[in-house]
Amino acid sequence: MNILNKLGFGAKSADPSTMDPTIPQGPDDDVPAPGQQFAQFGAGCFWGVELTFQRVPGVTKTEVGYSQGLLHNPTYEDVCTGTTKHSEVVRLQYDPKECSFETLLDVFWAGHDPTNLNRQGNDVGTQYRSGIYYYTPEQEKAAHESLERQQKHLDRKIVTEILPAKKFYRAEEYHQQYLEKGGRFGFKQSASKGCNDPIRCYG
Repeated sequence: MNILNKLGFGAKSADPSTMDPTIPQGPDDDVPAPGQQFAQFGAGCFWGVELTFQRVPGVTKTEVGYSQGLLHNPTYEDVCTGTTKHSEVVRLQYDPKECSFETLLDVFWAGHDPTNLNRQGNDVGTQYRSGIYYYTPEQEKAAHESLERQQKHLDRKIVTEILPAKKFYRAEEYHQQYLEKGGRFGFKQSASKGCNDPIRCYG
């Protein structure tokens, strides 16, 4: 997404006077659909992360947005300044009868490099950090256990943060299902369940 920064998005700093952490640092109090559960992950540019989870059987809804920051109702431009401390995240709903949280964790680890601090590919900044944001004690426990297992297979330290899910701010509509809709160039990518086509992330 750095192409958007080059075009002038995020060039100005967020107004510090609007940063009141009381609201954005509160819990995500949205409610998933009946029989569904929420999960929230940050793993770099949220476009590719969303498409990865769209393809997972049992995931019934995905949204991209901003969380873990200090600014209420942030815009993409605000987040790109790097001053609001938000992370680009995907919040998904899943049916626990069809898809376990452990399965989602496996997809999360496989989809990015958790040893890179604030960077995935060409995207650099705190908004691209690796994070698992849990909604329940069971998710928290599973996340920590999963991280410990992953660390045994890596020779670099995992920098993924594991924190409670904070208030979720849905990103602008053009960001939603961005790669499935074709992105800037109109090259639509499949979100079909079980699809394993390579994901191409572009601006």
